[in-house]
Amino acid sequence: MTTTLTPAVSECIDAVTSTFSSVFGQIDVWRGSIHDLADSEHGILSVDAVDELVEHLVLADLSTPSSLVIGAGFVATPGYLRDSHWHLAWWLGKANTFGVGSDTPSVRRLEAEEDGDSENFRDYTALEWWRVPAVSGVPHITGPYVDYLCTDEYTLTLTAPVEHDGSMIGVVGADLYVDDIERTLLPRVRAIGRATILNASRRVVVSTDPHRPTGSIMRPTEGETVLPCGDTSLVLVLD
Repeated sequence: MTTTLTPAVSECIDAVTSTFSSVFGQIDVWRGSIHDLADSEHGILSVDAVDELVEHLVLADLSTPSSLVIGAGFVATPGYLRDSHWHLAWWLGKANTFGVGSDTPSVRRLEAEEDGDSENFRDYTALEWWRVPAVSGVPHITGPYVDYLCTDEYTLTLTAPVEHDGSMIGVVGADLYVDDIERTLLPRVRAIGRATILNASRRVVVSTDPHRPTGSIMRPTEGETVLPCGDTSLVLVLD
């Protein structure tokens, strides 16, 4: 049965779709550039080559005050780079307050532990933003979750796999603050009434229902209407 959408519902879906499609569009550009670099080097890349390219790719978005992206970069498949088994080529933006204390944030490189024998090392391949695109082969939205690796805040991480010669050589992605997404989308959701935006795991991204806090899992209920938000994997749920 076809659902007739009110103007408010259509506008909300369009806002969600455009917000996330814009970020995924930029991620796809970055992914293509990293693939092209791997192709030009016959699939054998060094840490320095990856870092130089990724910094160049993400600098503009991370320096723009109006950008929703507060962290971005490339995370290599373990063993892919010739001079480091583990590697995160990840930069933090001016809006990202992670680790700065009382200082003014600036665009900076994420200092991540890459020594697998260190007690502070964290295997990123076990994390959802890596694990799901590695299995599915398609872009993925992780969160909202508290990102202790890059933000220390409620975060959405958008990632897409980078492949070369049929193998995944890493993921490219971006971090967004949930607070920024709420400020962007809540006016559209409020215009509907009681409604909720969910990710593919039915985790609440934005909701006007006080019983559905951000980050919680929403269980299916009888009578709800679920509307896809373009090709983002997000859905709008109406009671």
